[in-house]
Amino acid sequence: MKRTIIGICLAAMTAGANAQTLVTDFTPGIAANGVNYMLPKTQLKVAVSAMKVTYTQGEYSQYAERYLNIDGTADMDKAGWTVTGIRIWQEGEPDSTKTYTVKLKDKTVAPLVQLTAEGVLLAVNTETEEKEVSIANDKTTHNKLDAGQYLTEEILAATSLAKRAELTAQEILDIRESKNAIKRGLVESMPKDGASLKIVLGELDRQERALTQLYVGYCDTLTTERVFTFTPEGDIDRNVLFRFSRKLGFVDSDDLAGEPFYLTIKDKHTVVLPTEEEKAKRKIMGLVYNMPSTAQVKLESMDKVIYANDLPFAQFGTVDMLSPSLFNKGATTKLVLHPATGGIMHLSQ
Repeated sequence: MKRTIIGICLAAMTAGANAQTLVTDFTPGIAANGVNYMLPKTQLKVAVSAMKVTYTQGEYSQYAERYLNIDGTADMDKAGWTVTGIRIWQEGEPDSTKTYTVKLKDKTVAPLVQLTAEGVLLAVNTETEEKEVSIANDKTTHNKLDAGQYLTEEILAATSLAKRAELTAQEILDIRESKNAIKRGLVESMPKDGASLKIVLGELDRQERALTQLYVGYCDTLTTERVFTFTPEGDIDRNVLFRFSRKLGFVDSDDLAGEPFYLTIKDKHTVVLPTEEEKAKRKIMGLVYNMPSTAQVKLESMDKVIYANDLPFAQFGTVDMLSPSLFNKGATTKLVLHPATGGIMHLSQ
């Protein structure tokens, strides 16, 4: 549902003692002295955060154990994806089958009606703010350091990779000795204060990390978030919501290269639905709102349940009406509806 909110206050008229605000079914093309509004259908939103880690091997990786006693370094470049988090919430979308008009009878005062940009009713005689769920932007972190600026003339002049690796390792060991000597106060020209000491040690740390990357390599990361929207019209059992590959990241829902993540939604029938005969006899006499029914929502991977909760859905329930007398002249009735379900969140007089 879009976030733009508009407030509409119909023109006030001289009020009669028993005058009421009339709500009717909306008929397109017929002008009405009132406000058209819709009730929402409930969407389920699933935001999946993922990270791609790309490893680039070091130029001297084959000499890491020999010269620096570092084992286990990878001997090839590689990349992999992991799911790092899942968020689930609900939003509302306009339900064209639930469109009504707040109409004015003669000599009535209409309420202040707050609608979304799509015309979904949010509040009457008050205002409400719908919390916006932010979606994370893609973020790439580059961790490669420029080791070239720290290579000595002797290292650059070496004619073989093995010799350059040996000389670079000696440079790393010299840097470590320098750091230890400074920390112990064993150098002739010590930094004059704590701030200077921190700067010197920080630069030596950076030099060591940059040169060590020539042996152990480095990793770049890409973080992303994908939002999947599902609007159920009935029960679903283990429907593939998305697929995810450790090599490729997010893939199409029919791409078998990715592991499936299943969505299950089952109506718990917490609201008694009217019969077709009752629907036919019902007359719109007051402001219409949704009575959502609760459904069990479950998100699973192939081997575990990731999320399980009971959530309300407008389309599984029915509608009801508030008494027209609540909005008589002089009434101070305030109504706030849930933006995702159209159910009553707050009603006061």
